[in-house]
Amino acid sequence: MSDQRVVPVAAHEPPYYAVVFTSLRTEADGGYGETAQRMGELVKEVPGFLGEDSARTPGGLSVTVAYFRDLAGIEEWRNHAEHRAAKAYGREHWYERYAHSQGRAQPRLRAGRRMTEGSEADEARRF
Repeated sequence: MSDQRVVPVAAHEPPYYAVVFTSLRTEADGGYGETAQRMGELVKEVPGFLGEDSARTPGGLSVTVAYFRDLAGIEEWRNHAEHRAAKAYGREHWYERYAHSQGRAQPRLRAGRRMTEGSEADEARRF
């Protein structure tokens, strides 16, 4: 296990959109790690991509949330040729079950505070 601390992506100035991918993997690995790393590099090139959060439970449930400035960025990523090929391969080999959803995101809270940089006065004006 890594000693590096993982923190959520800071909230972005609204409006922005979230794409949620939830999956349960099969036992097959066959290039999954390399493909996931490649997709992580490619999505950063998509205009409007803001970042992502990802987590996995000990039981194998994985949730990834990717944030985009607009729907055009989501559409570009959805239609990216290499991403489409990886999704098709994943459906056949890597995922026992999966679900996908997307929607317009609202600023999120953590322990009563928004996860953005800035002064408390700036934060108070946003709500």
